[in-house]
Amino acid sequence: MDAILIPILVAVVVVIFLVATSVRIVPQARRYNIERFGRYRRTLQPGLNLVVPVADRVNTKLDVREQVYSSDPRPVITEDNLVVNIDTVLYYQITDPRAAAYEVSDYLQAIDQLTVTTLRNVIGSMDLEETLTSREEINTRLRTVLDDATGKWGIRVNRVEIKAIDPPNTIKEAMEKQMRAERDKRAAILHAEGERQAKILTAEGTKQKDILEAQGTQQAMILRADGEAKAVERVFQAVHRNNADPKILAYKYLETLPHLAKSENNTFWVIPGELTEAVRSVSSAFGDHSNMGLPKNAQQPEESPSEPDTTDSAGAPEIEPGPQTTAAAAADEVAKQAAAAVNNAKAEAEAARTTQSPSRGKPSAD
Repeated sequence: MDAILIPILVAVVVVIFLVATSVRIVPQARRYNIERFGRYRRTLQPGLNLVVPVADRVNTKLDVREQVYSSDPRPVITEDNLVVNIDTVLYYQITDPRAAAYEVSDYLQAIDQLTVTTLRNVIGSMDLEETLTSREEINTRLRTVLDDATGKWGIRVNRVEIKAIDPPNTIKEAMEKQMRAERDKRAAILHAEGERQAKILTAEGTKQKDILEAQGTQQAMILRADGEAKAVERVFQAVHRNNADPKILAYKYLETLPHLAKSENNTFWVIPGELTEAVRSVSSAFGDHSNMGLPKNAQQPEESPSEPDTTDSAGAPEIEPGPQTTAAAAADEVAKQAAAAVNNAKAEAEAARTTQSPSRGKPSAD
């Protein structure tokens, strides 16, 4: 009985082992490469798969999802002989599991070395400034080269990005100084523009102020001139309406002359040519009453034949200007003569009034 059970148990165990080794369950987004007696047979797809026990075996298990690979910083020399360290990020996907397993021994290392080589070729044709400002161009050229090279490996490079470009410390300091100088330059330009705008606005304000002040002064002068014109017109009309006597006009004319010499700022003043006529007019105006104030038995003094007559017919002395007479002396002399003529005229007028009304000048008997 025991001799029969033992072979049965061995057979069951063998069957279970064969069934277990012939069934392969592949997860989603995975691919298994199967070899039969050391030779590639097929690639298992996701799900339940059956293989030949003992003859077939799984060689490689690959992930067909998009993968991310970040390389270490690699030194690269630019066209202007500067060494910069560049980090790259690679996005790739396995499209052919058989080629990825059998066409290249280590596809990650191959991609890394190819990336470094391509970077050195691309960066070697650019200077530092162009390298720092042409990342998009570098990414495009890297992707084109890597996609062409990795196509036969069953790998598709979807995207290549430059993560960092680190120039030497001395270059960083120089760049910082340059940027600082640029910022200072822009700040100085902005400050100068601000001052320029401020000056322009100030000049515009001053211009507007001067214009407004000039317009105000003009309006004030026009109004003042209009007022003076109206005042003169009214005075002129009043004089003509009241039919002023020439005696009053001549007296006012002579009364104004002394005020011309009283100003402190006048160093000289001009004697008008009408002065003699004005004096003659005043004297002739009051000359009609000159004989009324004299007594009846009074005799007129005879004129000396030896002395020439220095007065005119009206009784006003004539001024003989000489080359040695100054303007101030002439002004004083004229003022004195005019005042004396006016006083004489007033005295004669008072004498005439007293003679005409003697009763008013006598004292009362009481």
